Amino acid sequence: MLSHRFERGVLVLTVREDPGIGGRAELSSEIVAFLEAHRPSPVLVVIEEAAATPATASAVLRAHRRCGAWGVLMSAATASSAVRRLLEASADVGGARLAVHQSLDSAINATYGEAA
Repeated sequence: MLSHRFERGVLVLTVREDPGIGGRAELSSEIVAFLEAHRPSPVLVVIEEAAATPATASAVLRAHRRCGAWGVLMSAATASSAVRRLLEASADVGGARLAVHQSLDSAINATYGEAA
């Protein structure tokens, strides 16, 4: 469901499939485990088309709340305009901002640039 790699100093987590309502907490926990292991590296969560659902957005938003508490820069990228709108509308504004991008390239460039 979740894969990871480093690109230009950014931890890139890719969500490949929909966790469903019952899998949101597990996906969020997996994301948080990577965040904890690799902080303070900035994180980009890429949501592939098959995973572009409200359940995935919910898991990413839960993880984002933890990022804000730790001061870790987190971004998300998805081609789904509906999921981008959901992420932007529901992101926790109390901590670090959740930057939401349409493409992987622009997301990595922006995340790398903000972290530098």
